[in-house]
Amino acid sequence: MSKPLIIVESPTKVRTIKKYIENKYNVTSTYGHIRDLPPKEVGIDIENKFKPKYVNIEGKQKAIKSLKAAAANASDIYLAPDPDREGEAIAYHTAEILKKKGRQFYRILFHELTKKGILDAIGSPKELDHDKYDAQQARRILDRLVGYQVSPLLWEKVQRGLSAGRVQSVTVRIICERERAIQAFEPEEYWSVTAILEDNAPPSFEAKLVKKNGEKVKIPDEKTANAILADLSGVQFKVTRVMKKTIKRNPLPPFITSKLQQESIGKLRFTAKKTMMVAQQLYEGVDLGPSEPEGLITYMRTDSVRIADEAAQEALKLINERFGKQYVINKPRAFKNKNKAQDAHEAIRPTSVYNTPEKLAPHLSKDQLDLYTLIWKRFLASQMTQALIDQKTVSIGAGAFTFNVSGSTVKFPGFMTLYMSADTAEQEGKGKQMLPEFSEGDALKLIKLDPKQHFTQPPPRFSEASLVKELEENGIGRPSTYANILGTIRDKGYVDMVNRYFRPNELGFIVNDLLVASFPDIFDVEFTAKLEEDLDKIEAAEQDFIDVLSRFYKPFSDKLDFAKEGMISVRGVGFPTGLDCPDCGKEARVKVGKNGPFLSCDGYPDCTYSRDFTRDEKGNIQPVEPSQEIAEGEECEKCGKPMMVKHGRYGQFLACSGYPECKNTRSVNGGNGKTTGVKCPEDGCGGELVERKSKRGKVFYGCSKYPECSYALWDKPVDKECPECGAEFVVEKTTKKLGTFLKCVNKECDFQEQ
Repeated sequence: MSKPLIIVESPTKVRTIKKYIENKYNVTSTYGHIRDLPPKEVGIDIENKFKPKYVNIEGKQKAIKSLKAAAANASDIYLAPDPDREGEAIAYHTAEILKKKGRQFYRILFHELTKKGILDAIGSPKELDHDKYDAQQARRILDRLVGYQVSPLLWEKVQRGLSAGRVQSVTVRIICERERAIQAFEPEEYWSVTAILEDNAPPSFEAKLVKKNGEKVKIPDEKTANAILADLSGVQFKVTRVMKKTIKRNPLPPFITSKLQQESIGKLRFTAKKTMMVAQQLYEGVDLGPSEPEGLITYMRTDSVRIADEAAQEALKLINERFGKQYVINKPRAFKNKNKAQDAHEAIRPTSVYNTPEKLAPHLSKDQLDLYTLIWKRFLASQMTQALIDQKTVSIGAGAFTFNVSGSTVKFPGFMTLYMSADTAEQEGKGKQMLPEFSEGDALKLIKLDPKQHFTQPPPRFSEASLVKELEENGIGRPSTYANILGTIRDKGYVDMVNRYFRPNELGFIVNDLLVASFPDIFDVEFTAKLEEDLDKIEAAEQDFIDVLSRFYKPFSDKLDFAKEGMISVRGVGFPTGLDCPDCGKEARVKVGKNGPFLSCDGYPDCTYSRDFTRDEKGNIQPVEPSQEIAEGEECEKCGKPMMVKHGRYGQFLACSGYPECKNTRSVNGGNGKTTGVKCPEDGCGGELVERKSKRGKVFYGCSKYPECSYALWDKPVDKECPECGAEFVVEKTTKKLGTFLKCVNKECDFQEQ
């Protein structure tokens, strides 16, 4: 009789699982999704209750053939992809491909890849979760309906190759609206007055002016500040009130996905995508010895802060051993989930706290160890005693004025001995100063008064961490999707990374304005958040997924019909600017060409005025007069005239000096290399990898923004995301033994495909 078959979605898990099942089962992998909607059509029968048309994914024939061979005569198949919506879809599609008379399918959920986690899951198989699958289908169908019907509008009205996405476009909108708030911001002047004081002896300390005659003081300008200084001249400074209190600070709960991304961005400088890739490695299993793979953390896609009691008890035991009884709480600390949190998973925690970072250090890469240490410390700290902070606030009277000074000292560190979040550490470090022991009525010596001019600051641009926080707080997407969202909006060329902050570029503004004008509700933050709640309700069997799709599609379809006629063509008509053409007086409008946005006269073709442009800090358009820089040694292959250096969306390019009669353009790399279509992986670079030749004539691939960016590699990059680790591209290699094959660019990933 054939052994039962366990099917996971990742080949990395296979080795980890085989370690614990004592040859009682066969184990194989789907290598990710095996079925999906067709790539070249919408693939949804809208009139037939939104019935999806699933097809085998191109390039997965070998994986499907291998699955069928592994199943062979097995009568019991255990479907064990990830315990989330995407995993449920993989399980359903696998069952569909392998269905056979007399064959039974069971769903098993591996929340941690340890012996206990694996054997417990196999010992308590479940049925396939149709509600969870419906929630996944609903999301996939919604994304397809929007992406495949709105994107062609952008191709027609703006530029080929652009895309719109139900969640991605809302994220771009959030970034654009923040940028416009920054542009519209008018700084206001204000002043502060600080008194540098001493008690009986040094050191001195600083106290801030806060009130005058019991009312909050406002100092709008230097004149007011000088008047206050005059009023304070010769006035005695005395302590009027001393307030002391001890506050109790509780530790934060163990990580959920979004908090792990935010903290690793802040502390480790990881991207959200890198965080999830490394966490996946820790979850699926790391070799702790020859053929000894073990899952080191629980499942990393979760928005639940629940933890198993046995895990908490184990943590208390280690805390007692390592830190002592004063750091141990009486019973495990439980944390309350938000209402929307799905409680199917635990929080992200180590599978065993006795797998300490020191113990694992020889077996992990630096990135793995850094992330594991973060997770380990956060979890262990969550079960430690409170920190006790002594806070002292002192009010100081000076005539009609009141100054305040505060300080704090750690009375007992508790959990802070082990872990503080990036935000807490920053707050603890701000404004710390040693204060003397004060008593009410104490006279103080004024060393000097320090007036300072300040200006109010605009709202900050979003970093990856703050954007993840914004998406989470607004209910946009789900924690498991944040990394993809952030990657997509950069890959599509709508935003740039400037000093690690998101800034929309001109194309991003154009696409956002068109979409918001034509689909004000569909790409609205609240509407998108409500749709996420509907998906959660589908999974909880509280809503029917056909009803959700129907309610969405009718107004969307109406807006789509309107947009086909009413959306501005930036290719043809262009966006109004209010600027006059200097050549003929008609309006200069923003249009988009193959090299990106530019200014063009509304009188074209009668008037051929065109310019690149920039925007000032207020967002006003500033035409850029054309460079007269001739590209030395470069002639137009079409008309023979010299080529000139121009600047466009992707940086420098060459354009014929015979424009507009000759409109030939080409890459600055000229004949020294073709573009590969792969974006440079360096953070914030924005260049593309192009083919180049070394001094000895050997082909290599380097960034188009060289010398600003020196990223290079020998293997040919291929514009395909690694299905194993999510790396942005793979490379093409050729060896005598294996021939030509694709391999992940990430050296720690073992993905390989003929």
